[in-house]
Amino acid sequence: MSKLKLATVWLDGCSGCHMSILDMDERLLAIAEVVDIVYSPIVDTKDYPDAVDIALVEGAVASVDDERKIRKIRAHTKLLVAMGDCAITGNVPSMRNPIGPQAILDRAYIENASAQPQIPCVVVPQLLRVVRPIHEFVKVDVFLPGCPPSADTFHAALTALATGVPLDIPALTRFGA
Repeated sequence: MSKLKLATVWLDGCSGCHMSILDMDERLLAIAEVVDIVYSPIVDTKDYPDAVDIALVEGAVASVDDERKIRKIRAHTKLLVAMGDCAITGNVPSMRNPIGPQAILDRAYIENASAQPQIPCVVVPQLLRVVRPIHEFVKVDVFLPGCPPSADTFHAALTALATGVPLDIPALTRFGA
């Protein structure tokens, strides 16, 4: 049996979901027997592959770069998993919504700057007017709630998704099911 291609992606969030994946500790070795990590912030791959079996996406869509990235991921992924509350609801990143992106940029780069106050236009991608969860941009197949989901939840979910066993854990839900 060939291994499934697994990607993990970090949009606008805190990386807590990725840290929780790493908290699986030695159970990562069992997961590595059935999947190859082909794209992730924890590996050195720069470009999203053309064909991914499972993608775990952390974070909300907050910038034009995030939106471009999530659309590309969906186009090249068989099963897309929204992992964590930021990906599912917008959670903490969406706290900027009532304030707006310009006020956030002004505060960070003008008001709090001690030298050369200016809003960067190269390194910082253009922010969207509101931060939104990924299912408002693309179809999500599985929602994995939590802030972050526990290592046990990740292990159960990845094991089920990689082996085709039914997703029979309470923390794993299908949107609209």
